[in-house]
Amino acid sequence: MPVISFANAKGGAGKTTAALLLATEVAARGKRVTIFDADPQKWISKWYDLPNQCDGISVISEISPASITEQITYAAEESDYVIVDLEGTENLVVANALSVSDLVVVPIQGSSMDARGGAKILSLIKKLEKIVRHDIKHCVVLTRSNAAVTTRAMKAVQDFLSAQNIDVLMTPIVERAAFRDLFEFGGGLDDLNPKVVSGVAKAKENASLYAAELLERAIRIPKKRWYNVFKRAS
Repeated sequence: MPVISFANAKGGAGKTTAALLLATEVAARGKRVTIFDADPQKWISKWYDLPNQCDGISVISEISPASITEQITYAAEESDYVIVDLEGTENLVVANALSVSDLVVVPIQGSSMDARGGAKILSLIKKLEKIVRHDIKHCVVLTRSNAAVTTRAMKAVQDFLSAQNIDVLMTPIVERAAFRDLFEFGGGLDDLNPKVVSGVAKAKENASLYAAELLERAIRIPKKRWYNVFKRAS
């Protein structure tokens, strides 16, 4: 029942791809996953409407600032994992979702704009921790990286994160055609035809390592006080 939210105050950081890859990898392991699609572009909802669907995944797209905490709480009772794809901005939906998350993942590309967007979310987490009076575990995943070379911009982002003692996944999400094609064909990576989509095998290896790192962090997370409060209130 871990609740894992994906957030970056800048759009286009690879947030939706990171959320979908985790969801499909978890579902492939036989787990039940509920995805909250809080991104105005609704890419995950559009993916969910495609003919190929992953067993074990349900998507909720009707979300409001007033309802999202309660929706997440109930979904956490029914699902093995709850994954929240948040809007690329700072608003009440984002704040409410972060406050009831067991793990917040901040996707960041190798650019100063992405790093600044990620820094806004990290700052928001610190403010929310004071309000909810418990730590909100978080980490960064580097996205759309080049498998062959680390650019100067990416190196600058890595140095910035390291100086801030921010937890960064060892496995970045590499720029792969297969990841983009999930939104074209639907389903998971196992459903893609290697004869039509290039680099499926390497994409599957990357996604598996990335998901394993996140799940290892999620397993260590104890049940939060907010869960017990909402459960008693219901």
